[in-house]
Amino acid sequence: MKRPKLKKASKRLTCHKRFKIQRKVREHKRKIRKEAKKQGNKNKKSRKDPGVPNNAPFKEAVLREAEQRKQNLEELKQKQKLARQKEVAKKRKLEAKKEPEVDEKQLKKKLAKLEGKSSRKSLCSELNKVLDASDVILEVVDARDPLGYRCPQVEQAVLQSEGKKQLVLVLNKIDLVPKENTEKWLKYLENEFPVVVFKSSAQLQDRTMDQKRISKLNTGIEISHNNTCAGDESLLKMLISYCRKQDLKSIKVGVVGFPNVGKSSIINSLKKMRACNVGQVRGLTKSMQEVHIDKQIKILDSPSIIASASNSAVALSLRNIVDIEALENPTSVVEPILKNCNKQQVMLQYNVPNFRTSLEFLTLLAQKRSMLKKGGIPDIEKTAKLILYDWSGAKVNYHTAPPERHKLPNSITAKLVEEAKRGFNTGELTNHNENTLKGVRCPNMASSIVFQSTGPTNGLIKEANVGEELQDQERNKDNNSVNLKNSEAEYVEIDQDKNGKVKTDGCTIAKKLQIKQMKVTAKKNKLESEKIADSSQKPISADLSCETPMEDAYDFNTDYVEDLSPVPIS
Repeated sequence: MKRPKLKKASKRLTCHKRFKIQRKVREHKRKIRKEAKKQGNKNKKSRKDPGVPNNAPFKEAVLREAEQRKQNLEELKQKQKLARQKEVAKKRKLEAKKEPEVDEKQLKKKLAKLEGKSSRKSLCSELNKVLDASDVILEVVDARDPLGYRCPQVEQAVLQSEGKKQLVLVLNKIDLVPKENTEKWLKYLENEFPVVVFKSSAQLQDRTMDQKRISKLNTGIEISHNNTCAGDESLLKMLISYCRKQDLKSIKVGVVGFPNVGKSSIINSLKKMRACNVGQVRGLTKSMQEVHIDKQIKILDSPSIIASASNSAVALSLRNIVDIEALENPTSVVEPILKNCNKQQVMLQYNVPNFRTSLEFLTLLAQKRSMLKKGGIPDIEKTAKLILYDWSGAKVNYHTAPPERHKLPNSITAKLVEEAKRGFNTGELTNHNENTLKGVRCPNMASSIVFQSTGPTNGLIKEANVGEELQDQERNKDNNSVNLKNSEAEYVEIDQDKNGKVKTDGCTIAKKLQIKQMKVTAKKNKLESEKIADSSQKPISADLSCETPMEDAYDFNTDYVEDLSPVPIS
């Protein structure tokens, strides 16, 4: 910049500009050094071999010696390489001889079977531990289908035990059932055992976090949210009064039931914090867990009861211990659930048009929820799992009607019913149940789906029964595989010779159509022969006038050409 009244411009710079230039130069030099390091010694000029001077004596002999050395080095390198390759090949052969060939699929199947057997037996042993250790047993039952979630084997084991053990039924998930229906079920079940109405809280904090206290403003609001529970006070009062009457310092209370009934959530709601793991996964609790509620009461959490394979398809689909994600064919499990429901109510629940089969319902729902695979194909398995989660969880409101007449089961007698009610004040219990029902907001009868109950579900308690059932299942699988092989052997390739003999070759599915086609053609030939026989017996009329109808005219309704269209396989 030129200053006024001076010929030359000043070379002085500001400090900011000078330091900026210096920084830029440093960065540039650093960049060049980095690039040079990456390239290595490429830019450096390699020194040329001066070679043997012309004036040196024995020049030719020296050059020959140098070439010979190079050749020897190359040969050595090749020999070493071949030796290494041979050693590697020998090692591989030895390893192959030591380790025999094993199919991965077979190994996985065997491991899965062993895990299934061990896990089921361990669950039974843990359940028996809870039944033996507890003084009072709470059988948790889903209010949507109380009769279906009862296990007669557990009830029989408790009532026929050596010690004086009491059984109490807990109607959980009352917020998913209409009030009128729960009242009917209360009247029905009170004829057998003491019943407690309950609504467990789903959203509870962990042990480490402090519990949030409900403000006084929220006390008047109805108990309808997930983070509030109902019936916990009545259950605790009942257990404390039982302690006083029996003159016991403390009691152990076992919680028993089928999967996804809410056993762990009931314990959490009584403890007022998350003491047990809770989730939609079936069979999440694997072992017995002891939770201290106060000085007098200790609650034992147990693994879920294993449903027997002899039960109906509906009972197994809703109360099976196998996790929903691990099911092999979830579409077949959904079908019995839809059959036991009202079709119109299901259509309204899922907002789906009219359907004929369960497969059609799943495809329509998949398209509605945009659950599609590659190429726009509806993901039927995923939708089936979603429905199972809805029905086993707390999303769908459905109810079952109690039987018109009450009948005691074969395992329970009138004396056992009287003994079961001795230690409890039934009058107080009914009052508490009425108060809890008033506080809980329940759905209307119109919004709840009517479901047909299949009766009580049989369970497996003894380890021996589990082993026997697994053996029966394996035998049935083997028998089915043998039957399939025999049926395939029947459908062999049939080629008739000139003499009328039959040749049998390999079986394929396409050959089954051939057999069916041959049967159809044989039937047609019989019909044709019968028609010809009938026509020969009739008298021939000599009237050739056009007024009479022509009997010899071709009938277009009957087709005499051999039909080669594919026939469905029965």
